[in-house]
Amino acid sequence: MKKLKIESRDDVDFLVRRFYDRVRDHETLGPVFNGIVEDWETHLIHLSDFWEMILLQTGPGRGKFNPTRVHQQVDAEVDHSISQVHFGNWLELWFGTIDEYFEGEHADYAKEHARRMAHMLFMRIWEARPRTS
Repeated sequence: MKKLKIESRDDVDFLVRRFYDRVRDHETLGPVFNGIVEDWETHLIHLSDFWEMILLQTGPGRGKFNPTRVHQQVDAEVDHSISQVHFGNWLELWFGTIDEYFEGEHADYAKEHARRMAHMLFMRIWEARPRTS
């Protein structure tokens, strides 16, 4: 299969949907996502909005998302069990999906942004956790 460049909303949506197909089936990530997400279609549309904004600087996503708050809420819902392993698995699936289907500047940026975002989100989750004595 010839690799594509990420150039349109359709490309971003394709990436997001292929990626979350993998996440939903993953032994570690699947139970977390499948236990939290109630409406996958709406969730995928929101995520495509987010990544379109990040990668193409277009779409309805500007100012609409607070990934930190969402991930802190998810961590609380799973009894503060999100770990670096989850983010490592997420990055591995994200990179693998991109590498299978895409190439070019936006594909490279999608990986770099995800790497930085995973680090930042894990730190924000950790900071928000209740402290025990």
